[in-house]
Amino acid sequence: MILLTSTSDKLQLSTSAAGDIESHASYSDLSGTTVTPLRTNTANIVTATTTDIVASPAASTQRKLKYLSLFNNSATVTNTISVIHTDGTNANVLKQAVLGPNEGLDYVESAGWMKFNANGVLQNSANQTPTDVQDFNNSGTWTKPTNFTPKAVLVKIWGGGGGGGAGASLATAIVAKGGGGGGGGCAVFQYFNADDLSATEAVTLGAGGTGGTPGAAGAAGGAGGVGGNTTFGTVVKATAYGGGGGAGGAISAVATGGGGGGGCGGAGGSGSATAGTGGIPTITANASGGAGCSGSISVATTNNAEYGGAGGSGSAATPVAGGNGGNALFGGGAGGSGGGHNATPAIIAGGAGGRAGIYFVASGGGGTVGTDGAAPTAGGAGAAGNSSYGGGGGGGGGTTVTASVAGGAGGAGGAGGGGGGGGGVGMNPGLGGAGGAGGKGRATIFSF
Repeated sequence: MILLTSTSDKLQLSTSAAGDIESHASYSDLSGTTVTPLRTNTANIVTATTTDIVASPAASTQRKLKYLSLFNNSATVTNTISVIHTDGTNANVLKQAVLGPNEGLDYVESAGWMKFNANGVLQNSANQTPTDVQDFNNSGTWTKPTNFTPKAVLVKIWGGGGGGGAGASLATAIVAKGGGGGGGGCAVFQYFNADDLSATEAVTLGAGGTGGTPGAAGAAGGAGGVGGNTTFGTVVKATAYGGGGGAGGAISAVATGGGGGGGCGGAGGSGSATAGTGGIPTITANASGGAGCSGSISVATTNNAEYGGAGGSGSAATPVAGGNGGNALFGGGAGGSGGGHNATPAIIAGGAGGRAGIYFVASGGGGTVGTDGAAPTAGGAGAAGNSSYGGGGGGGGGTTVTASVAGGAGGAGGAGGGGGGGGGVGMNPGLGGAGGAGGKGRATIFSF
């Protein structure tokens, strides 16, 4: 309980800023055996000052506070308020709290002090720090919050995913290759002292790597492009590097390399007849930390990553089915390999894209692989990422050994650095399937 027991006792409110604080108090007076319920609505406090909010009781009277409501009615100003009990000589702070716009502090006799956010939801602490979250799905400008004074800023950014390579076009009994999957973009989570940042900072999202373009009828497919880098800030800067592109499918028995995942120190390398290297610091199998994982040229279960981008899947010179893209715990998942055919010719199925938000030794689980046959279908698109992890990889396109039929396109990588899937093989004059585009970068910036 809070008592005022002398004619010098009173409650005051100190405000730190010229805003708009509303105050209501409900209380009772006890004089002898007589109890009198009372209330006070104080005029809105619009300056930085100290204001009486519960007056002194009369002589021989005890005043007991039952309920006190303090509400920040300003839409823009954050106020540090202090509830003070004074006996005319000693002024003691009973409770201090930071109230953001439309936040409130209540005192209830049976429950004590409680703070409510702008949505009226009870917070854990009466002095909980305000927060600000700004999401970027396109390039733009981050603005330092002005409704409170932030101490720290957490920047979460993802580089663009690499594009998948296009599938080959070939109708003879020779090995023809589907395109390699693109590598995933790197995730960078970096803290800044808020005082080190300007009032505004540029946020530039890396573009997704372009999907490989099908070659002419009877020709090899084009390679996928490297994903762009995502950056935050100018003087003080964070950079998340993009994933490498997948190799285009060949019309001979040569390996098709998947793109390497982006790292915290460099972009992933593009696949060729060898696998694309992971971005610096490179790890060739199941990368940890900010290392990009290298792509593969065979059916691999080790092209996964943590904060770096996962490695895209390719196929060996003698292809076998199921080249799945790698998974990434926080970075972007990688694209799956497009379907091809062997020298019989017989169908060799492609692989699914890799997931994001999970780290498995077994890769795949992202965009689905396209179906093969007389009417091959495109690979499924990878899921978009969120503020915790990157986008999923696109699935490889389906393949065919039916005359004059085009291969299926690779699936697009999910926004947040998912790698694009490789395109499937078509039968000349049907073209190979186009590579899937890599997912563009994204950013989420927290201030508190």
